[in-house]
Formats: sequence, C-alpha cells, structure tokens
Amino acid sequence: MNKYFKLSLMVGLCAVISCGTGCRGGRVDIADFDDGTFDPEAYGSGTYALPGGRIEDGERVNDVSFENVMFNYDSFQIANSEIAKIEQVADYLSKNRAIRLVLEGNCDERGSREYNISLGEYRALAVRAHIIGLGINGDRMQTRSYGEENPADAGHSESAWRANRRVEFALYK
Repeated sequence: MNKYFKLSLMVGLCAVISCGTGCRGGRVDIADFDDGTFDPEAYGSGTYALPGGRIEDGERVNDVSFENVMFNYDSFQIANSEIAKIEQVADYLSKNRAIRLVLEGNCDERGSREYNISLGEYRALAVRAHIIGLGINGDRMQTRSYGEENPADAGHSESAWRANRRVEFALYK
C-alpha cells in the first residue's frame, strides 16, 4: 500500500508542477486570476467605442495628474491602500463632466507578452469597475493594456517590477 501511495503522490506532484509551469505560456483565462469575486457585468468587456470616437481623439489634459494604482505580483485585485487614489479620480470626474478617462494597465516584464497584456487589461477593468461603482458613467472611460511594453522603471529588480505593476490615468477633454 505504501508503494501505491508514493506512486500516487508522484503522479499528483507531476501534474501540479506541469500545470504551474504551463500557465504562463498558454492561453490566459479569467479563471487563472479569479478568486470567486470576478463579476463580468461589473468589469465590462474591455476597450469601448464611444459615439464620439476614441477618447484619445480629444485634447489631452496635462495640468491634472493622479497617482498610479499599484498592484501585487500576478494580481488585478485592488488593495485597500489604493482605494483613496481611485476615489480622487472619481471625485475629479464627478466635478468635471466634460473630462473622459483612459485607464492604462501595465505589468512587469515577467510572464509572456500575451499573459501580461491580459493581466494589464484586467487591472484597468478592475479600476474602471470601481470608478463606475462610485457613480461615474462607464461611457466616459476606456481601458487599454500595455502589458510590459511601457515600463515606469526599466530595471530588472523587485523594486522596478513593483513600479511597473500599475494602472495610469490619462485624461482627455
């Protein structure tokens, strides 16, 4: 019996290891991230076409800036410490109804390009959903993911990776 237990344990470990190493290179699914709280209705489906065209077709607002929303490694869950940053953006949007917003999701360099593009999009969608929850119309926002292509810090250390896991706010008139 002990022999069969060891064999079962080895087979199970091999399955777990092969799944864990295969997650980065393959197709990315929300199930890879979902902790049971993902609500597709709240997050929406990605980049939105507005009746007036792309938000970037407007004039960029450069006299106002907001702190980036930062994320943990491999996560699009918004930490409690980041909520105040999002609330500031929502407050500004509620007082400036002509302003539109592009939420730009970013990742660090680890992981495949496809994985990072998806993760950056989920990060932007998470922030968008939170802003909508604060009463801002979703039609005023678009999401975009740059994955690892737009690093805030070009280094290859934990501090650089931490700086790159973010959502930035781009405002337009």
